[in-house]
Amino acid sequence: MSLYHFHVDQISRGAGQSAVASASYRAGEKLHDSYYGEEQDYTKKGGVLYTEILLPEHAPDRFLDRETLWNEVESIEKHPSAQLAYSFNIALQNELTYEENLELARRFVQENFVAKGMIVDLALHDPDKKDGGISNPHFHVLSPIRPLDPDGTWGAKQHREYILDENGERIRDEKGKFKFNAIPTTDWGKPETLLQWRKNWADLVNKKFEEKGIPDRIDHRSYMDQDLDQIATIHEGPVVRAMEAKGIHTDKGDWNRLIRSTNSLICGLKKYLKELTSWISFLKKAIQEYKEDKEQSSKIPSLYSVLNDYYDRRNAGAYSNQAKVNNLKQQAKIFQFLQENKIDTLDKLSDKINSMYSDFSKAQAKVKKIDTEIADINKTLDLLNKYKSNKPVFDKLCTLKKGSTASNKFKAEHRTELDLFHMARRELLNKYQNTPVPKPNVLKARRDELKEQHMPLLTTYKKLKEEANMAYSIKKAIEADYKKAIEDITLTKKYKTKGSTIVNEYI
Repeated sequence: MSLYHFHVDQISRGAGQSAVASASYRAGEKLHDSYYGEEQDYTKKGGVLYTEILLPEHAPDRFLDRETLWNEVESIEKHPSAQLAYSFNIALQNELTYEENLELARRFVQENFVAKGMIVDLALHDPDKKDGGISNPHFHVLSPIRPLDPDGTWGAKQHREYILDENGERIRDEKGKFKFNAIPTTDWGKPETLLQWRKNWADLVNKKFEEKGIPDRIDHRSYMDQDLDQIATIHEGPVVRAMEAKGIHTDKGDWNRLIRSTNSLICGLKKYLKELTSWISFLKKAIQEYKEDKEQSSKIPSLYSVLNDYYDRRNAGAYSNQAKVNNLKQQAKIFQFLQENKIDTLDKLSDKINSMYSDFSKAQAKVKKIDTEIADINKTLDLLNKYKSNKPVFDKLCTLKKGSTASNKFKAEHRTELDLFHMARRELLNKYQNTPVPKPNVLKARRDELKEQHMPLLTTYKKLKEEANMAYSIKKAIEADYKKAIEDITLTKKYKTKGSTIVNEYI
């Protein structure tokens, strides 16, 4: 099944991460980390299929050596909380061969990253599925955040943009220092750039699918943006995936399994109900035209007689006793379904199908409401996490003299952390203007309650799917005989009616 996953994060020393260790893990190699004076050894890691370093034209060849590259990244960043690299995790496609996936990955990073002047450390992974699960091929990209200047030396991450007055003169603060904003020297970290990258990857994969005649397509947009009925799963992360691979169930894994089961039911059920609704509507319309003719209406067979005739023919042509037994079992199930739902005419079958569609729509509305609230809780928890994790940086800034060289330098070095802190605080204040911000444990408890509400809805979907399967079996059994009956009447009347055209078209 085609899959879209495109996740980007940052490798940050402030989060206890190392660029050398990250590169070692992704490449499955042993690298010496000069910054920490340690050996990072991941040579026993399985599932690494391919690694390569791709350089822009102005990058020196020494960066083709992985250990040299990432130790330089570590050494050029002096601050203990420095941001070191962008980290991408992008899903490959099971529908494509290894060679095709590799070609797509290399082309994508060359056109979107290297062409922008980014250094790319590429690694293709396909973890061994010991439990016989679905293959999960993907590729990792590590790229230094600090850009390279045209002469091949490391450039600045940001530059100062002084704030000017109406006369174009620089403005001083209360301490006499010129005011300025720290502006990133690249657009690599902009949300719109990430959105374009996500779209470019989807377009590249879909073009390959089209070339190979594969009907599947991937979409970089969220389910909400796509206006789909499906529910979004949550990102599990490498730790959760590793636990799940060992057979250890996690909350995130259990939740995603529930969502995938629900989405599978939704997809099949909606398709069946749409087809059944269309079919029964046109069949009723065709038959109604003949019922208006008293002479011909008697020739329209009843629902039960058509079903009996259908299974009589099947049994007459059955190739074994087991086939006859299977036919009888299926017939008994259909008749039980009809009797339990008091269906003895096409009109009542139509009412039942319409009722099923109504129940499906109500369940969908409940699911969307639950999913929207869970997404809102997850967003709030993410904001609280950003606020809490970046508050120490903000607190440190508050201890420095406002407008001082140390303060300005600290702000420039920690621009991202400070921006995340202010953004999280601003959004939390806007969201909870007149009420206290809920505690994380309260939000998590409410999220657990909402997850529990999914279980009865899954039961509803399963029951509707069983009923839809029965209705679909009835459709297969009766459509041929009803079509033949109408065609026979048409031939008798020696002209093709509108009803016959409808039946031929839709049955």
